[in-house]
Amino acid sequence: MSEQLSFDLPAKPALGRDDFFVAPSNAMAVALIDMNFAWPSGKLVLTGPKGSGKTHLAHVWARDSGARVIPAQTLTEAAVPGLAKGPVVVEDVPEIAEDGPAQKALFHLHNMVLTHGHRLMMTGRPAPNLWGLGLADLQSRVQAATHAALDPPDDALLAVVLAKLFNDRQITPKPDVIPYLVGRMDRSFAAAQAVVDRLDRLALAEHRTLSRALAIQMMAADRKTEDRKPDRREG
Repeated sequence: MSEQLSFDLPAKPALGRDDFFVAPSNAMAVALIDMNFAWPSGKLVLTGPKGSGKTHLAHVWARDSGARVIPAQTLTEAAVPGLAKGPVVVEDVPEIAEDGPAQKALFHLHNMVLTHGHRLMMTGRPAPNLWGLGLADLQSRVQAATHAALDPPDDALLAVVLAKLFNDRQITPKPDVIPYLVGRMDRSFAAAQAVVDRLDRLALAEHRTLSRALAIQMMAADRKTEDRKPDRREG
């Protein structure tokens, strides 16, 4: 039997405020992006693991404040004067830890944005003291910012994250799928993204609906894979 051809259509993430579920693990970050909250020194660092909602919250704040959103790796000194005319979000700042010109551009952007009375948001996965920026003056300014961390999800938040990821792909799983996954999967946002992606591909490949039986099949395959891995403690 020939294998089904699956069309890998890109998911369209919903990035509105109403699409973000507030839980204890992210409540402080949500409160800090409220337009009525005045950040001390006018700057905020938002951190958390992959998939935790940093980009989502950054875009919510950018839309409400009229801020520009720019990846740190694309920053140039030539762009700084134009960006500094309003509030700015710089995403994934730790990615430029080895990029001297980009760090220099961010340093000047930081100073100009705040001098003009605007606000600056910076995002990254680890805590700001672990960003390892080679430009010491930039690293110190990052660490002086208000810091909001998005923590790993509890059961309720993990269930909502799974539901949102399925919805982004326009998939409606059977009602018992998400509770089954929450009780058995790794407790991280990255794991949620991987599980949804694999279940989507498996359902397409096998011409099946996204059911609990399909989720059980996927988890069983994972266990077999783990059992076949050599024990690194031996030898």
